[in-house]
Amino acid sequence: MNAWIDALYKMAGRKHRFIIGLMSGTSLDGLDIAYCRVTGSGSETKVDLQAFRTVPYEDTDREKIRKVFAQKQVDLAYLTMLNSYLGKLHAKMVNRFLFDHNIVRSRVDLIASHGQTVMHVPHGNFDGLELNTTLQIGDGDHLAVDTGIITVSDFRQKHVAAGGEGAPLALYGDYLLFAKKGENRILLNIGGIANFTFIPDDALPMHVTVTDSGPGNTIMDAYMKKYFDMLYDQDAALASQGAVLPDLLSALRGHTFFTLDFPRTTGPELFNLNYLKDALAASGTGSANHADIMCTLNRFTAESVATAIRAVTGERRLKVYMSGGGASNPLLVHNLRQLLKNVTFEKTDTLGVPADAKEAVLFAVLANETVSGRPVDFGRKEMPSVTFGKISFPG
Repeated sequence: MNAWIDALYKMAGRKHRFIIGLMSGTSLDGLDIAYCRVTGSGSETKVDLQAFRTVPYEDTDREKIRKVFAQKQVDLAYLTMLNSYLGKLHAKMVNRFLFDHNIVRSRVDLIASHGQTVMHVPHGNFDGLELNTTLQIGDGDHLAVDTGIITVSDFRQKHVAAGGEGAPLALYGDYLLFAKKGENRILLNIGGIANFTFIPDDALPMHVTVTDSGPGNTIMDAYMKKYFDMLYDQDAALASQGAVLPDLLSALRGHTFFTLDFPRTTGPELFNLNYLKDALAASGTGSANHADIMCTLNRFTAESVATAIRAVTGERRLKVYMSGGGASNPLLVHNLRQLLKNVTFEKTDTLGVPADAKEAVLFAVLANETVSGRPVDFGRKEMPSVTFGKISFPG
């Protein structure tokens, strides 16, 4: 038997595994690295977060990604080389993380790498064939070779191949970790795009729903980058100085995306500065000041989230557990509390998973299921019952 397959086989049979989850989202802020002890699998899964760090991207690396990120036309050779470059870059970050935290390499069973999304097309047409497709780069083989650790990567392709839209994948980890009978739970992640998992109080998988609600921070972050050369509006400092522009807000809400059935997915391919530019023109607010525009964008995200949550859950009493950068935006959280009355808001920290680490932890859980679990049957084509990822050996 191949030595790496033998190692994988033995690892799969153990009671627990040490897995490093990697997540880099559409905000392009950096790489989240979560070192987890994962015990059991399926509904018996337990996670103990051993160490966590977000390693910021250098500005030069962000610019490299932006050249291909959600672009209709790219240089194919450049994209191909960037795929390898990011794999090696992420490996370098992991190696430094291991050194800084005194983690012995041989104690790490798996790396679970989401990769960097550069294009997401949930409903496409290619030569007359309807296709859902998505693309993440940051080659798993380079990660495996450069770290010496078995790597599971390219998670979203299986979801697409099995009839899903490739996103959101949070459902699978959210259900395994956070389902609880007797409580209606929303696991809300506000990254570049906002998405949530609804787990009703019966905790039955066929009643679980996951969906993108629309923009999270993506337009706000792009606006701050363009006009202030800042990655984001820290503590909503600018947005809090402004006032909502009703006509602009109405124009922002007018896209057909918001009429689609649930579940639905989207990305910065739609919600970007061109989207804002069109809304400014349609509403006649192109001369508005920066603070008012940012305040309106903040409200737009909040209303998109709140409307989607109520459309999916009705008037049930809910507990919302937040994660992602938006969970630390005070104005956005204030708007959500205002829009969703009688709803309890907390961060996922109260469930034992820090909000900043949640997405990376979830991919560690998905990799754990790949090697030792069984697919959960959610009973719907758009949420296929599969395990995810491609396995790369170091040698």
